[in-house]
Amino acid sequence: MAIQRLLASSLVAATPRWLPVAADSFLRRRHRPRCSPLPALLFNRRSWSKPRKVSRSISMVSRKMNKQGDLCNEGMLPHILWWKEKMERCRKPSSMQLTQRLVYSNILGLDPTLRNGSLKDGSLNTEMLQFKSKFPREVLLCRVGDFYEAVGFDACILVEHAGLNPFGGLRSDSIPKAGCPVMSQRISTILHAHPGSPYVFGLAEVDHDVEFPDPMPVVGISRSAKGYCLISVLETMKTYSAEEGLTEEAVVTKLRICRYHHLYLHSSLRNNSSGTSRWGEFGEGGLLWGECSGKSFEWFDGNPIEELLCKVREIYGLEEKTVFRNVTVSLEGRPQPLYLGTATQIGVIPTEGIPSLLKIVLPPNFGGLPSLYIRDLLLNPPSFDVASSVQEACRLMGSITCSIPEFTCIPAAKLVKLLESKEVNHIEFCRIKNVLDEVLFMGSNAELSAILNKLLDPAAIVTGFKVEADILVNECSFISQRIAEVISLGGESDQAITSSEYIPKEFFNDMESSWKGRVKRVHAEEEFSNVDIAAEALSTAVIEDFLPIISRVKSVMSSNGSSKGEICYAKEHESVWFKGRRFTPNVWANTPGELQIKQLKPAIDSKGRKVGEEWFTTIKVENALTRYHEACDNAKRKVLELLRGLSSELQDKINVLVFCSTMLIITKALFGHVSEGRRRGWVLPTISPLCKDNVTEEISSEMELSGTFPYWLDTNQGNAILNDVHMHSLFILTGPNGGGKSSMLRSVCAAALLGICGLMVPAASAVIPHFDSIMLHMKAYDSPADGKSSFQIEMSEIRSLVCRATARSLVLIDEICRGTETAKGTCIAGSIIERLDNVGCIGIISTHLHGIFDLPLSLHNTDFKAMGTEIIDGCIQPTWKLMDGICRESLAFQTARKEGMPDLIIRRAEELYLAMSTNSKQTSSAVHHEISIANSTVNSLVEKPNYLRNGLELQSGSFGLLRKEIESVVTTICKKKLLDLYNKRSISELIEVVCVAVGAREQPPPSTVGRSSIYVIIRRDSKLYIGQTDDLVGRLSAHRSKEGMQDATILYILVPGKSIACQLETLLINQLPLKGFKLINKADGKHRNFGISLVPGEAIAA
Repeated sequence: MAIQRLLASSLVAATPRWLPVAADSFLRRRHRPRCSPLPALLFNRRSWSKPRKVSRSISMVSRKMNKQGDLCNEGMLPHILWWKEKMERCRKPSSMQLTQRLVYSNILGLDPTLRNGSLKDGSLNTEMLQFKSKFPREVLLCRVGDFYEAVGFDACILVEHAGLNPFGGLRSDSIPKAGCPVMSQRISTILHAHPGSPYVFGLAEVDHDVEFPDPMPVVGISRSAKGYCLISVLETMKTYSAEEGLTEEAVVTKLRICRYHHLYLHSSLRNNSSGTSRWGEFGEGGLLWGECSGKSFEWFDGNPIEELLCKVREIYGLEEKTVFRNVTVSLEGRPQPLYLGTATQIGVIPTEGIPSLLKIVLPPNFGGLPSLYIRDLLLNPPSFDVASSVQEACRLMGSITCSIPEFTCIPAAKLVKLLESKEVNHIEFCRIKNVLDEVLFMGSNAELSAILNKLLDPAAIVTGFKVEADILVNECSFISQRIAEVISLGGESDQAITSSEYIPKEFFNDMESSWKGRVKRVHAEEEFSNVDIAAEALSTAVIEDFLPIISRVKSVMSSNGSSKGEICYAKEHESVWFKGRRFTPNVWANTPGELQIKQLKPAIDSKGRKVGEEWFTTIKVENALTRYHEACDNAKRKVLELLRGLSSELQDKINVLVFCSTMLIITKALFGHVSEGRRRGWVLPTISPLCKDNVTEEISSEMELSGTFPYWLDTNQGNAILNDVHMHSLFILTGPNGGGKSSMLRSVCAAALLGICGLMVPAASAVIPHFDSIMLHMKAYDSPADGKSSFQIEMSEIRSLVCRATARSLVLIDEICRGTETAKGTCIAGSIIERLDNVGCIGIISTHLHGIFDLPLSLHNTDFKAMGTEIIDGCIQPTWKLMDGICRESLAFQTARKEGMPDLIIRRAEELYLAMSTNSKQTSSAVHHEISIANSTVNSLVEKPNYLRNGLELQSGSFGLLRKEIESVVTTICKKKLLDLYNKRSISELIEVVCVAVGAREQPPPSTVGRSSIYVIIRRDSKLYIGQTDDLVGRLSAHRSKEGMQDATILYILVPGKSIACQLETLLINQLPLKGFKLINKADGKHRNFGISLVPGEAIAA
């Protein structure tokens, strides 16, 4: 039997509409390996309290309750009233009938007078009542056989909100009970209906991890003169943030990407500035209403922050004095958060049919926490100072030559939850130590410490508190040392599982593996020694009482058939017993083994019942088993005491641990971004502040992108058209269908966004001002649910852009006013352009409304640009190059024909177009300008890193000496070979040979991306593997995925080209064995042309 709990508020606070959404989201992703099958921990009765002690503990609790004269004490009364309020909200007929059988005298709501409602000593209900008193506002699920069961209040909640059926139908003589099979998908739904905070009670005593989802906040939205305010409260972290001055679009964007536990809307949203109700009407407020109207929410009044915190305390059953820390990041000096349309149209928020920018800025294998950080960074661009720090860190990452750590990532919410609940097990302590050691490694390395210093500010923005570098290093050193003093880090010889020749090894493994290898033995020497003594006594008892019988069975043949007898492990009963049959002699003759047979008695279980006809034991063995179990229980209790004591000790260091973990997440994300950016040929731009002393600088109004290309294309594949975009004004962009207008807008938007975040951009070079907002509007679609046409939605979105645009904004609008009739749409578009021109912002407005150029517009800050075309074999074709001028050719007929429109329709359309042109006395022109494209050559899209320098050596001892010896020999051989090639004029310059070491749990730096290298892998058995590659990171990952290679050390040397690398590889394979080193790929050196590339003449001859 097992007991399972989950937050009741996560069920009762959700409407039936919300719960299927949560269930569907789980069922869709239940096969993904990253999702834990159970977010909460199952508690076996055996591990929670030993079976032989359960009855006694329950009796004591029951007697204590009976002495009070009632089944609940004064402390439970508020919780019972809370449950009563929830029961009154039930609306399903089945759950309403169940509530009629509840009583409000105990925390389960059980009526002892009903069938199965007994609360006598030793009953299951009493045990559940005891457990419920520890978690009074959470639903308990008790595993009975192959079913999960819930009773009382919990059963009513599951029937009402989780769709379970009552056990026994709706019979009125039984207590409310509900449940479902253990393997049911419905139970998966129930167990995942939690507010982002899984159940961790008892995790300290197990040897597995629990998957932590993203924390789910309680969200409140209000409105003031500054704009909209979004308040987010995280119960797990005990923090809240209040972002003021947001636009309606920014609030909707945040709601779209956030999985929140509960949504509250402030009464200030009901009224506009004049006090008249307008919530839900068209215009301002309509977009937010459309987002919220289909979700479950509640209204609230009063001070938004204080009232929402009160709501959170009520939902989670927290005390009124519970303090929440304010982690709000001021929007002053920061760009506006990304608008919903902008985020979806460049794929920051996943959108079908849109290339995902988020997936492209990181390597394919990067996900989880680093990906979430990049997403949040793009959605909420930082201030100029933080962006500069991020960019400088990226610049340093692209030039370092030392190896880098693996960067262990632990969610901050997981750290806080486990430490506060004192449920950190030895596995998590080891991971925490890895985090600390990686920070110390960065602090001790000259190259990485510079990166560490640059990332302090970005980490402070995410965590809400600032830590100086020296303090951080000192705290990490202290905590790491403290963990190392207590936690067993592996390799200790005194932690071996007990073994005996005659007792099955599975017995000792099951009894001791749950507490051995967790803490250092020195802290529990007495308990460990008692286990060793008890295990020895048990082994002696088994040998003396069972072994003679085994020997007799093997030597004596019975007339009743072959005798059987062996010492077996009864796993279910945690005992070692004799199992046999037909071993009793027909005639007792005092032969060996008869005395021991007479001492045997039937084995019984913990309830005093006979186990079976074949299981036997003796008094001596049973006494030894009892002493051994007691010794193991004491040792396990001591280990848990040490683990929880260390958790309690580290609670004062939570801020430092959260800061370290967050900084490593940021570091890993940026290292991955730099590696992927270098592979794609991206560069770091020059970013400039827009304002200084409240005066806009001249350079702030210009953005230059040289050799830019769409972010979803890879220049290495040669399929990207490069463009130079020099923006110092507003562009009106024209061009044919399929000419690249939309791609140009997305490319410019993505480059600007990446630049103001401090990241690499898809261009050869770039100068990007730090915009106060980046706004992109693409094609709009209608919304029948809101009663809005596509043109209404377009006008609503463009209204937001125009009203929020400043001289420091980047505004991008694709095919303006395309949803209405041409004449009036042209005039509206012209008026919008004129307004943006007066504002002085820079941006691009693409259009097919060529009538705009005939309007009497007053423009001072606007240029005309076009996507070029050219005539090939009499047909007009797009060039996808940006140029000056106006293109009036849409290629509409060509595009329609290309997409399979019947020729009959196309010919008729051409006739109608000619007739219309003749009637209006207009002369059509194919192209208004001639296109001249000059071929230009870009020297390089990738900055060349400096030559490598020796990294920090981490290893010591004999292995470290071996590594140094190999490094010296390899360096000497390579230097000699390169000098010989230089003297023969085979290479143009003499290359400096620098051998760099990459230790266990480290990776090569991004500077190795796309460069040839030779490498030597040093295995733990001192054997070497020689290889060459152009992808050192990928090759090393492949090697380490093999068994026994996870901790291998690698030495590598960067060389000029694959041919040189192949020659050096062959040379090392042939010469290192002569120096006394053992190779595992020595045969490769015997290949005739191994490592030798053909010269052009030889290639021709071949």
